[in-house]
Amino acid sequence: MAFTFRDYLAEFQQPEHLAALTGIGRGIEREALRVLPEGGLSMQPHHYQLGSALTHPQITTDYSETLLEFITPVSHSPELAINQLRDIQKYTLSQVDGELLWPMSMPCFVEDADKIPLAQYGSSNIGKMKTVYRQGLKNRYGSMMQVIAGIHFNFSFSKSFWQTLQVFEGDSRSEQDYISAKYFALIRNYKRYCWLIPYLYGSSPAICPSFLQGKETVLPFEKSANGYLYLPYATSLRMSDLGYTNSDQAALYICYNQIDSYVKQVQKAISLSSEQFAKIGIKKDGEYQQLNSNVLQIENELYAPIRPKQIAKSGEKPSEALENRGVEYIEVRALDVNPFADTGISLEQVHFLDIFLTYCALKPSPTLNSKTQETLERNMDEVVVRGRDPELTLAREGDSEQQVSIINWGQTLCDDMAEVAALLDQAHQTDVYQAALATERSKILDANLTPSAQILAKVVEQGESLTGFALDIAKQHAQSLSEHQYRHYNLTHFEQSVAQSHQEQKAIEDADSVDFDSFLADYFAE
Repeated sequence: MAFTFRDYLAEFQQPEHLAALTGIGRGIEREALRVLPEGGLSMQPHHYQLGSALTHPQITTDYSETLLEFITPVSHSPELAINQLRDIQKYTLSQVDGELLWPMSMPCFVEDADKIPLAQYGSSNIGKMKTVYRQGLKNRYGSMMQVIAGIHFNFSFSKSFWQTLQVFEGDSRSEQDYISAKYFALIRNYKRYCWLIPYLYGSSPAICPSFLQGKETVLPFEKSANGYLYLPYATSLRMSDLGYTNSDQAALYICYNQIDSYVKQVQKAISLSSEQFAKIGIKKDGEYQQLNSNVLQIENELYAPIRPKQIAKSGEKPSEALENRGVEYIEVRALDVNPFADTGISLEQVHFLDIFLTYCALKPSPTLNSKTQETLERNMDEVVVRGRDPELTLAREGDSEQQVSIINWGQTLCDDMAEVAALLDQAHQTDVYQAALATERSKILDANLTPSAQILAKVVEQGESLTGFALDIAKQHAQSLSEHQYRHYNLTHFEQSVAQSHQEQKAIEDADSVDFDSFLADYFAE
């Protein structure tokens, strides 16, 4: 029997099932560049008092030594997740000698991309592997890719949510097989509608010209009075071809119809050789230039706006974790840093993502073929570079691809999501979900309300410096975070976790029993 969207809504409206909607798990990963008060990129190593970037559970680095990453644990309260993030950033700012957190996704002025420091993780084999992987990213995609920041939103439903659905559908699969299949159905719907994310939350319509540093681009940039490059209708240049692009990777067809085929194709990609990357070489003058010359050095190099995830055990690759234990949560990766929120993501955004992802889970989700998937990816590509163009139309899948405006499609989605928002409000005994959806609907009706439009109004129409605008916000955020009172953590927690992380890094280094070459050979032999 085929169930409809409203069949599922009606089932969760039953009083005995409402509580299943309150068990959503959320974790946030926020990236932020450390910058100097005058706006340049900090060249200082990762501050010792922030702990070991290798082992600290909440404060680490991403691609560059100066690109911090803040991680919250799984929380079942949106307010708690935001307060945890605020606590982490308050502590961080108190330990970085007056440096600021850049509030944008695209970087500040960078004088020489070759001087951007690679993230360092100590002398252990696993620490060296993390740095060599980043060396490979630098050689493959360019140094500037290491200073692009984003938000990753980790999301999961409770077991009772899935159990309610499985009983309702009368599905006889094992619980984990059912859950994995339903997460993949969510992912397919996310891919159908994810153009909405950069439209609503894209905050990188302009860049500092230093970002290009001679790199060729086909994007038809215009220049503001202060010399910043922008596209008049862009939403998220971070998600455009200016970001990570890999022609070999683009040719891969990663299937999201079922977990088995997904795992098989990802594992194939990390063993598929690349002529392009082979030219870089593995070693040069005895120094590693990349982990290997395959299309993907490791699975993390597969760039996608969403990923199925399972927590990996020690020594286990992400795809092996999925293969062994199925999908535990999903990672949404299409979010720019929100410059208007001191945490990089607002509480209202979390409420909307709850609505959107629940909608993707409850909406029937047919399988995707390669042609349809390409169409959906083109929709995303169009929105990131010209999402606010009133002439833009997107392709909706069907017997014949129907072209539809963002206003029309967005309104239809909001109408459907209104029922999800009402259901979540009912479950939580609040009205925040319907309020969040009303805010996003207003952006669909008026593109001038989007953050990308607000930024361009400052930089283009009012002639402000993009750097000055970002620095003013960074200083405001630093002030608000310094005045923030710890809500979940405290100073003692951070001081103890810093000390423990350094001890854990040393223990890992002391435990190494083989040289790095042997370690890598063993890792890839598995």
